[in-house]
Amino acid sequence: MKHFFTSVYITNRVYIALCIIIVWFVVAFFFPIINIVPRVLLMLLIFFIILDALLLYSKQQPITILRTLPERMSNGDANLISVSITNHYNYAITTMLIEELPEQFQKRDFMVPKTIASNENALLQYTVTPATRGIYHYGSSIVMVSNVVGLLQRRVAACNNASIPTYPSYKKMSRFALSAISNQLTQYGTKQLRKMGSSNEFEQIKEYVKGDDVRTINWKASARKQGLMVNTYTDEKSQQVYCIINKGRVMQMPFDGLSLLDHAINATLILTNVALSKKDKAGLITFNNKIGSLVPADAKATQLNLILEHLYKQETTFLESDFEKLYSLVRTKITQRSLLVLFTNFETYSSMQRELPYLKKISAQHLLLVVFFENTVIKQLLEHNATTIEQVYTKTIAEKLLFEKRKIVKDLNNNGILTLLTTPQALTVNAVNKYVDLKMRRAI
Repeated sequence: MKHFFTSVYITNRVYIALCIIIVWFVVAFFFPIINIVPRVLLMLLIFFIILDALLLYSKQQPITILRTLPERMSNGDANLISVSITNHYNYAITTMLIEELPEQFQKRDFMVPKTIASNENALLQYTVTPATRGIYHYGSSIVMVSNVVGLLQRRVAACNNASIPTYPSYKKMSRFALSAISNQLTQYGTKQLRKMGSSNEFEQIKEYVKGDDVRTINWKASARKQGLMVNTYTDEKSQQVYCIINKGRVMQMPFDGLSLLDHAINATLILTNVALSKKDKAGLITFNNKIGSLVPADAKATQLNLILEHLYKQETTFLESDFEKLYSLVRTKITQRSLLVLFTNFETYSSMQRELPYLKKISAQHLLLVVFFENTVIKQLLEHNATTIEQVYTKTIAEKLLFEKRKIVKDLNNNGILTLLTTPQALTVNAVNKYVDLKMRRAI
């Protein structure tokens, strides 16, 4: 009996029927001749409630619920969840699926109705889009079962409690890798840049011929062969690409449900995958007021998973980032000239000037690409006409901030630092575009 009372629920049909019967009783008080009508209706309601209960509880296991969850979810992407419901009754039923979703979604009214025929299986599918990385705890799958009478509902719950890790957006990796290999992301009009520094690999030793660089003469081999022998070199095909992520407070600005930090992490994962597909060595550095993760650049098969595990754990302390510590780390740990893609944000010109000395020092040793973000809210403000003094003031400030963004790009370029000013939404495409463009122009 305890199980019955804890699992049975009264539907709205019962309350509607009771309201009608009460109205009949009120009318019958003034017209006693119809007093029998509400009594008959009440008896019929009780009869159908008992009949509904007998039908619903005729089987000990009325339905089977099986929820299928992915091993991990992709942050910012739609992840498919499937729930299979098998009807064991000898008649069709109407079900209402209620999922106990993780608290991160803040959704307490998730319900999916479905009609299932006798002894048949129904597959219900829905998608969830996480906005933060971390562990997502799923509760039970609850199904409210009712039949054609529809006066009662039977609650059936399956304890499918599960914890799913949510990783940076890995679903887009294959699509961007294929686009990069086929060069679909690049634009026309690229030209080869003069390569700064030397990054060559030894190829072979051969006999000296007129025109060979005398600086490549191998004197030991020449002594053994009793003739001049020279070393030949080829351009190193595998370059080092480091993605550097600023985890400071400037990266906590939200956009499209994700913070700038999460957008940068998603872009880093995809850029790493593209770099590895291009036979480059990929590495990772994260920092705020202190150095976070450091993954040395490598092209081994497990490098992508290693970087993915580090990106999964990144959090911010909402403090100002220390670019001096970043410069010290780059100077001591990255000895080979590399492409450094720095994901950060500058909202004002003065904030960039504070960090410019360290950016110039890093750029002197490596090819530095500074990626920062356009403020889409400011651009929206500029699209509206100002009609009041307050709107004129707001629009003037917005124009000033937009001008400072352009000035930051100009000053960084004048100091030999590559820049990419992009919206968060277009970050991944633009970052991969820039990398492929630099690769084609042999800038690294």
